[in-house]
Amino acid sequence: MKDWDKIPSPCYVMEEDLLRKNLTLIKHVADTAGVEIILAFKAFAMWKSFPIFREYIRYTTASSEYEARLAFEEFGSKAHTYSPAYTAQNFPAFLKYSSHITFNSLSQFERFYPMAKAYPEHVSCGIRVNPEYSEVEVELYNPCAPGTRFGVTADLLPEQLPEGIEGFHCHCHCESNSYELERTLQHIEEKFSRWFPQLKWLNLGGGHLMTRADYDVDYLIRLLQGLKSRYPHLQIILEPGSAFTWQTGPLVASVVDVVESRGIRTAILDVSFTCHMPDCLEMPYQPRVRNAESLPAEAVKTATREDHVYRLGGNSCLSGDYMGSWKFDHELQVGERIVFEDMIHYTMVKTNMFNGIHHPSIALLHAGGELEVYRTFHYEDYRDRMC
Repeated sequence: MKDWDKIPSPCYVMEEDLLRKNLTLIKHVADTAGVEIILAFKAFAMWKSFPIFREYIRYTTASSEYEARLAFEEFGSKAHTYSPAYTAQNFPAFLKYSSHITFNSLSQFERFYPMAKAYPEHVSCGIRVNPEYSEVEVELYNPCAPGTRFGVTADLLPEQLPEGIEGFHCHCHCESNSYELERTLQHIEEKFSRWFPQLKWLNLGGGHLMTRADYDVDYLIRLLQGLKSRYPHLQIILEPGSAFTWQTGPLVASVVDVVESRGIRTAILDVSFTCHMPDCLEMPYQPRVRNAESLPAEAVKTATREDHVYRLGGNSCLSGDYMGSWKFDHELQVGERIVFEDMIHYTMVKTNMFNGIHHPSIALLHAGGELEVYRTFHYEDYRDRMC
């Protein structure tokens, strides 16, 4: 089934064939390099699809109590957990649902490690380190920006690590390539390798976009094999988010109106950028729209009516709930579908119901062509969030 007009609007649609293609590549990297690659829930947590993931990977990573519980109850394995701040109220739950717990600071470790040590099941504890190096250009997404609240710098670590620290966690990437990882590893090893003999594992975090078409996967494998050869006692862990569901399906929307002001035409949709595609505004980036040409944002201001150039506008009352310029090959009509490509990662996990806007349905397009709608949303979903 690829007739988007027959899909309920609005709807996120993940395509099983595309997902399995990504999972196959990720498993190949993990098996060939001898590392563990786990799914980061902060990018994708559509738990009804977890049976497919479990055919390829064993573990997931969590950054909150609820994510850790989702790993335990729905994925079927304990989480590799990192949180910027644990509390006395939620730490017992983290212990219950986690196999690994990474602390953001030495003070957090000192406060909560006694509870972890006393827990009847072994929980491997680690500390997040900051190599003070990242090539992420957008500061909102740069975990190593000056003044970051994430991780411990090398000058703050004692030569002998405290009892109970078994691993280092380091996250420096966002949709990065293998050559950025190579340069990052140089900084990590320069600053932190003297502690590696005291460790059991090294978590290289997320942002490794190995399923992107231009990613040099073979180079990544060689990098990881080299790292393993230098430190054979270390378990190497990667926890990408976007890579798992990169380009695995669209957000299907519909035109509900076309408005014009000072020559600028905007197609109003039944979805919202601020509610349903927040990364488009945060990053920011202009998503690809099927059967439309993406133009510079200013193009809509000078286009003629015959050019069929439109802004796309959301259905919330936020003034800035619109984006860019897209050129179509025809006049847009009320009711026709607008298909936003690559809208599975960092979308559903970040959506909100600002303005009481209707949340898109969530569906899986099975390999055989059957569309399974996992979830539709109703007034009660909005009401019950508001007390």
